[in-house]
Amino acid sequence: MGVRIRMKKLGRNKRPFFRICAMDVRRPRDGKVIEELGIYDPLVKDTDARAILKGERIAYWLSVGALPSDKVAVLIKKYGQGGTRVAEQQAALERIKSTRPQAPAPYIPPPKPAAPEPPAEAPAAEAAPAEGGEAAG
Repeated sequence: MGVRIRMKKLGRNKRPFFRICAMDVRRPRDGKVIEELGIYDPLVKDTDARAILKGERIAYWLSVGALPSDKVAVLIKKYGQGGTRVAEQQAALERIKSTRPQAPAPYIPPPKPAAPEPPAEAPAAEAAPAEGGEAAG
């Protein structure tokens, strides 16, 4: 079985998105994959942040004889393990992460002030025996 590392097209019209996959050579472009090895989004403005690859898995597939397509070979050379632009890619991903707007914190209403407790009554004085009376017993 011949294995190729190539792009599988996803997305919609005018909004392409690709997954980089290990596939049998006899499968169609968007057919069943053996393993997904990364993503490529050509619409990301920062060029170095467009491809995110699983370097170890790509190295494995190359070691067992998988052949990359021409375009994937360029991406592997730039952004694979030991690629020429790995440091720039990490910096670009950090820039994107820091500039991406974060979701606002959920609104938590302040606690309502506790209702003032009625003043504690002074303990009642011990009942004194009635005047002139003795304790009944």
